[in-house]
Amino acid sequence: MEGDHVVYPTHGVGKIERIVTESIAGYRLELIHITFEENRMTLRVPVEKARSAGLRKLASRQLFEAALTTLKGRARIKRTMWSRRAQEYEAKINSGDPLAIAEVVRDLHRNAGQPDQSFSERQIYEAAMDRLAAELAALDNTDKATAAEKLTTFLKTP
Repeated sequence: MEGDHVVYPTHGVGKIERIVTESIAGYRLELIHITFEENRMTLRVPVEKARSAGLRKLASRQLFEAALTTLKGRARIKRTMWSRRAQEYEAKINSGDPLAIAEVVRDLHRNAGQPDQSFSERQIYEAAMDRLAAELAALDNTDKATAAEKLTTFLKTP
């Protein structure tokens, strides 16, 4: 529905501007126009491809509560090389799944802001936190900064 927030796996939370039929290369396609305010981008996704592209509604409150519970869990750091772990973390972020993204935040939070944290580790942590905060902001009908603060406070409380 127009005006609804949705999640596109590789871009995060966007808003449906409109659903229109357009002619492209001689074909008439019904397209969903999704805007991503933060990076001033509009994505046009064919309605028939929306599900296979991973487009989904915002997580339910219940699913997001499960993601918050995941944040409280113990970090699971594999003993593999950083490059391999970084690829796994990126895949989890790009999956669009709040539970998988929460795992990334949980696993990388311990070093957040520490001098021994690498630049790429900090970037991945911030990307995961940003993605989780964007969905929480849309769910809570607030802004991303408020949602990020809520997540950070949640991570710090025992």
